[in-house]
Amino acid sequence: MTSDELAGRALAAYRARYGAEPDGVWFAPGRVNLIGEHTDYTGGFVLPFALGSGVAVAAGQVSDEAITVWSRQEGGDPVTVTVDALTPGITAGWNAYPLGVAWALREAGQRPGGTRIAVDADLPAGAGLSSSAALECATGLALCELHELAVPRPELAALASLAENDFAGAPTGIMDQSAALLCQDGHALLLDCRTGATEQVPLDVAAADLMLLVIDTGARHALTDGRYGERRRSCEEAARQLRVRSLREVTDQPEAIEQLADAELRSRARHVVAENRRVLDTVAVLRHGALRDVGPLLTRSHASLRDDFEVSWPEADVAVDTAIAAGSLGARMVGGGFGGSALALVPADKRDSVQAAITAAYAERGWPEPALSLAIPSRGARRVR
Repeated sequence: MTSDELAGRALAAYRARYGAEPDGVWFAPGRVNLIGEHTDYTGGFVLPFALGSGVAVAAGQVSDEAITVWSRQEGGDPVTVTVDALTPGITAGWNAYPLGVAWALREAGQRPGGTRIAVDADLPAGAGLSSSAALECATGLALCELHELAVPRPELAALASLAENDFAGAPTGIMDQSAALLCQDGHALLLDCRTGATEQVPLDVAAADLMLLVIDTGARHALTDGRYGERRRSCEEAARQLRVRSLREVTDQPEAIEQLADAELRSRARHVVAENRRVLDTVAVLRHGALRDVGPLLTRSHASLRDDFEVSWPEADVAVDTAIAAGSLGARMVGGGFGGSALALVPADKRDSVQAAITAAYAERGWPEPALSLAIPSRGARRVR
């Protein structure tokens, strides 16, 4: 589905739910992180790219001071909260993400007015493709444009991240929102999460006769279930014991990790430090046009996430191992872990055999068939109608 087709569905949903015309429709994409997992909240480097699929928000101004949200996927009755009443903990579930953005804008002195919102998506929730950030960013663009709030995109990404952390209760970093708002066609976004500096890095897989295959494993995760937060706290504790602000400070001193007495903290820190280096190595490879050489870096990233950070899951491990055995140049889990998707770098002439092998491996284990799709580096959030 194209973003314009999705916008048409959101427009129809708004009309049907509210019996009125919206003032516009905004779209924000999901993302795949090529490499750099669990490094954003440690002040490190990440390299995401935007997808063609995402979340559309049809929105219209209303005369009262309330934000009303409704989702075509979730159904049920709309949820309405006045702008002044927005506070963390007032609501839970999917609607905490768009309402949290309104709260974050208000707290930053950029108060939105009354708005009705209808949400539609062609991005599966819980698949590790950042549907929550896409929802936040589409909502943020809509609120800013409708109510003439002058918020630069990097600042809006930070506010959307604040909404996810403090309003929705998911302790993520800033990568997902930055990817949704800042990515460009045919590029990955190198983001320095300590400084906020960004660089567009060419990622033309078709020119290299390659494909990026997303494998939705069917196992679902929730970043608010506690395990993601445990990993973040481990990284913070490792940094505290090493007397640095974040593990980013020891990226060029991997030997410092051995000072940690606790074996689990050493493993968690080892992943973060090595993953930062893998991001920079991947960027260097892409700058030289050697996209095939990214494959082994992806595979090493997966092994680190599986063994040191311990956030992988059986369906992802099988997808990765099978994809490589069937001819992929490299593969890894993506997202926060414990469920979601994997990514494989596949020669174009191996696509069918890789997909068939993964589907067969799932069938042999009695698992539901995985959803397989191509990931094409795409542009970021925008108004579409």
